[in-house]
Amino acid sequence: MPDSDADRELDPFDRRIAETLSEEGRLTVTELAARVGLSKTPTQTRLKRLLDRGYITGFRAMLAPGKFGLDHVAFAEVKLTDTREAALDAFNAAVARIREVEECHMIAGRFDYLLKVRTRDIGRYRRVLGERISALPHVASTSTFVVMQSVKDRGL
Repeated sequence: MPDSDADRELDPFDRRIAETLSEEGRLTVTELAARVGLSKTPTQTRLKRLLDRGYITGFRAMLAPGKFGLDHVAFAEVKLTDTREAALDAFNAAVARIREVEECHMIAGRFDYLLKVRTRDIGRYRRVLGERISALPHVASTSTFVVMQSVKDRGL
């Protein structure tokens, strides 16, 4: 029995299209078709279906953070004082507005959220943590882990 919508709806060609575009999103449909082993028209039809059904949500440039002076990465554990739905909604809306927070994940465990924060240096991180993250709604405490080296850093 299929486990998810993707298991039911996507065949190997659809999966190759998605995987290929996740690695190189600027391919033309002709180039994409050649890579996945289909002609242009079926590739274009499949790509449109993947977009329409939300399997592919968009395309973006992958930036080299170091070139922009954003070499410092830290992960912050955040524990909240209140985890009722209204408090979670308030936290979620507020954290989404902090530009330096690249990722925010609700966690099942000894803390409530894990944030990936990218800044130019530890001083800037300290200011973001103290002035922005700690001031988010319902924050009780935070704990920081500083990245020394990124061994693998890539999305799907």
